[in-house]
Amino acid sequence: MTADPFGPVEIGPITLRNRFIRSGANEMMNKDTFPTRALMEFHSAYARGGVGMTTLAYIAVSPDGRTLPGQGMMSAESVPHYRAVTDAIHAEGVKVSAQITHGGSFCQIDDLSTPRAMSASGGIDKMGVLKGRFFQREMTRADMEMVTSEFARAAELAEQAGFDALEIHMGHGYLLNQFISPLSNFRKDGYGGSAENRLRFPAEVLAAVKKATGGRLAILAKINLTDGVPKGATVDDAIVTARALEAAGADMLVLSAGRNIESTWAMFGSPLPYDDLAAMQGGLLAKLQFAVLKMSVPKLPPFRENYLMEHALRLKAALAGSPMKLAYLGGVQSLGGAWQAMAEGFDAIVMARALIHDPCLIAKWRSGESSKSGCTACNRCVAAMYGPSGTHCPEVGNALDPKLKEILAGEEMADAA
Repeated sequence: MTADPFGPVEIGPITLRNRFIRSGANEMMNKDTFPTRALMEFHSAYARGGVGMTTLAYIAVSPDGRTLPGQGMMSAESVPHYRAVTDAIHAEGVKVSAQITHGGSFCQIDDLSTPRAMSASGGIDKMGVLKGRFFQREMTRADMEMVTSEFARAAELAEQAGFDALEIHMGHGYLLNQFISPLSNFRKDGYGGSAENRLRFPAEVLAAVKKATGGRLAILAKINLTDGVPKGATVDDAIVTARALEAAGADMLVLSAGRNIESTWAMFGSPLPYDDLAAMQGGLLAKLQFAVLKMSVPKLPPFRENYLMEHALRLKAALAGSPMKLAYLGGVQSLGGAWQAMAEGFDAIVMARALIHDPCLIAKWRSGESSKSGCTACNRCVAAMYGPSGTHCPEVGNALDPKLKEILAGEEMADAA
């Protein structure tokens, strides 16, 4: 029997009012790593617009875990500000998830605590080159224990801040994915080599987060179905990842794809606007990097809805009978696409670009006002997130909500005062 996408779903200890989850999309509406009132209103708009849960992203677990200077970070000082955000979302009857992660060597910050960024393996620091850091260092066991404790502590703080769920980001080339992917893990010890070994550290992190929250929060993990390039992780690797994370205590997996440097097209199902990104970043090195990335994009077919479905179904078939929930992500642009995901047996639908274009989209689908998103998958919202206004659709401007337009440029902290 096909589940109703507008019906409730249980994820671990929580129940969502429907199966639509607003994906984390690096909103960048922070000041000095704290959430602003703009971020609070931004997510409140999604709550009013009909989703069952919205995801705050990216929230670093430590200062070195940030990928950008002002990025959100979970700390004792940020708890009351995040609490104001979660209270506002809860007031709309919606659950809220914190996407917590560590960037590893995928960072563009000047104030790292060490000369070289940490990663699964040493070698050239592809992102650090922009900051004059040409090499990264292989993490020691002590580093792994430190980062695991940072994730556990961030989980405890997120619970204090009122979050209902935690999404541990293990995809797209961030630190935990740097272990999972053979593109970045060349270790010769028990944390490298086979897919099972490469997954050991991320599974340890998830188990620590689960223990720290005592089953009171839903624990999600965002993983890659495939890296999308030769010698990268495959769906077979993702199946190994899924089984290990289930054993570690994951309540749901969010199924994504692609890496931020090597294969963004696999993530989005369409190329990024590299010229826009180069203009936004500025600087000769950034322009050269984006020019190289633009040239590396293969010839792609036109964007198609539900472009990750085939990969997702392979993983789902391998996990038949598992009680762990699976959320489909990847180009849902219409109510028909959402129903397809339900018909295939997925437990939830995770969306970003279509909701960035219209945060009220789910309410409109439910009322019958519309059945298709106006999003064209141009990905200009990805470039926009690095600008002063944070994530928004350039096609519709910043007026995602009347109140949001008034405060988007503001820097007021999200506090209860």
